[in-house]
Amino acid sequence: MNLPSFLWLWKIAAWSMGLALLAYLMLAMTGLWLFRARTSQPLPSIPLFTRGNQGMRSLHFTIGISMVSLVLLLLAIGIIGTLGHFGSLGQSSHLVSGLIVVVLVLLSAFSSTQISVRKPWARTLHVGVNILLFVGFAWVSLTGWIVVQKYLP
Repeated sequence: MNLPSFLWLWKIAAWSMGLALLAYLMLAMTGLWLFRARTSQPLPSIPLFTRGNQGMRSLHFTIGISMVSLVLLLLAIGIIGTLGHFGSLGQSSHLVSGLIVVVLVLLSAFSSTQISVRKPWARTLHVGVNILLFVGFAWVSLTGWIVVQKYLP
């Protein structure tokens, strides 16, 4: 591809990554709140969620959908930007770390839809994948920063 500048694309990627990390943090907070509610630990009063667990669960699910969307947007930006700038994929380890994060996010999303009393493995998988996702986000952020250095003057 012969595109004039990829700066606009990298700006979208930077905002998307920042928002994805914010979503991850918010998911961790709401997930801990749901865990405490499920294990009958005392919960802080949050006026916004007067419907109790169902309101927090809906918020958790909505933020999760947003994070999946942002990560898929980042995947598309990475593929388009790399192909457009270099002509091929695989220019750095950022591809591997990015694909691993995409797989972890999709696995987390899938496992969240399976959580029920009859499928106790789903909650364990969901939490375990999200712990791994912390490492994945750190890795993809580090490799992304290295990639960004190639584009700076």
